[in-house]
Amino acid sequence: MISFSGVGKSFGDNHVLRELDLDVAAGEKVSIIGPSGSGKTTILRLLMTLEEPDSGLVEVDGEPLWDRRGGAVADTRGQAAVRRKIGMVFQHFNLFPHMTVLNNVALAPVQVLGMSRDDAEHRAVDLLRMVGLQKHLRHKPGQLSGGQQQRVAIARALAMRPKVMLFDEVTSALDPELIGEVLAVIRDLAHTTAMTMLLVTHEMRFAAEISDRVLMFDSGAVIESGPPSKIFEEPQHERTQRFLKAVLERK
Repeated sequence: MISFSGVGKSFGDNHVLRELDLDVAAGEKVSIIGPSGSGKTTILRLLMTLEEPDSGLVEVDGEPLWDRRGGAVADTRGQAAVRRKIGMVFQHFNLFPHMTVLNNVALAPVQVLGMSRDDAEHRAVDLLRMVGLQKHLRHKPGQLSGGQQQRVAIARALAMRPKVMLFDEVTSALDPELIGEVLAVIRDLAHTTAMTMLLVTHEMRFAAEISDRVLMFDSGAVIESGPPSKIFEEPQHERTQRFLKAVLERK
């Protein structure tokens, strides 16, 4: 479903991705862990076309999203079609503060997919019920807790019926007592849907629970990859061992 082939990305002298090769199968749930600045979020931003690679090929569902082999330039029309297959939930909720919860979720299907307002609102109501917010349809984001706003953001991403869902440290901006309600929604998605999911997270126990595979990133490269039991219980790379020790000691 997702393929990175020889993908490089630099910001000035900072090489955040170094000739990355990465394949994610359809339906696979993959967690990406590693220190800040290791390139984790850049992967998601490339998939969202918020950043562009310096080199290499990125494909989604067998179609090119970015092709920087030999200086090729992206086909922006084709890129937009591929991009619609991807939904993302960010660290910060990025909801429209002047719009109701219902309108936040229904807006993109109307404007991007061309759905009727009635159909989009029916879908939005179903999704908000799924994330436990059916009683808050007419509220504005400012009337909700951080955990509730993040659940609205998840419903908004799902409203586009993506094949791929990206989660970028979605609990990092939340108070500790609100983290569980957001993780519960993601856990349900992981266990009950066939969507491909890519999660950047510092919630190690959660990653161990829901992931098919865990990738350890450091200095722009995958230094260790495997099932959660291998990465969390028997890490082989010294950098993985140090990282996990530091993270788990903070919990």
